[in-house]
Amino acid sequence: MDDSQLLEPTVDPKKKVIGYRNVVCESPAGGARTVVSVRDTPGFVIDEPTERGGTNMGPTPVESVMGGLCGCDAAITHQVAHIMAFEYGDVEYACDAEIDVRGARGVKGVRPYFEKVTVKKIFRTNETPERIDMLKANVEQRCPVSNLIRDAGVDLHIEWVIERI
Repeated sequence: MDDSQLLEPTVDPKKKVIGYRNVVCESPAGGARTVVSVRDTPGFVIDEPTERGGTNMGPTPVESVMGGLCGCDAAITHQVAHIMAFEYGDVEYACDAEIDVRGARGVKGVRPYFEKVTVKKIFRTNETPERIDMLKANVEQRCPVSNLIRDAGVDLHIEWVIERI
């Protein structure tokens, strides 16, 4: 990443500012389904497919992380675009992940999380290639979920497919 493309921080870089997040979860006895409550929203359900003991009423925990990755990228894209006065239209994401399931089944030495995550981000804009590159660099630097995944040693690739509007 070219640091010359990075925007100035929107906070004082010398002052630590801690943000807090809170979720409350309930998992009925003997089941894989978890009901997650967040702020004053209706919340959501995390579950497993029936063949893995769940009720198939929501995404799996791993699928939830994949959705969180796309949602975080979208939120940070919005934030950075606002700072840059960058105009864009609808964005679509397709996320695929590869996991060696032996890890979650207890095989020592096999990590129980992602080996590889690939995101295809269809991004609609008429901005210049230089401004698109600047937006990309700043989203990559600021996105908490993508950086968490990368820092875990996961092969993460986010492909921006630019469509003119």
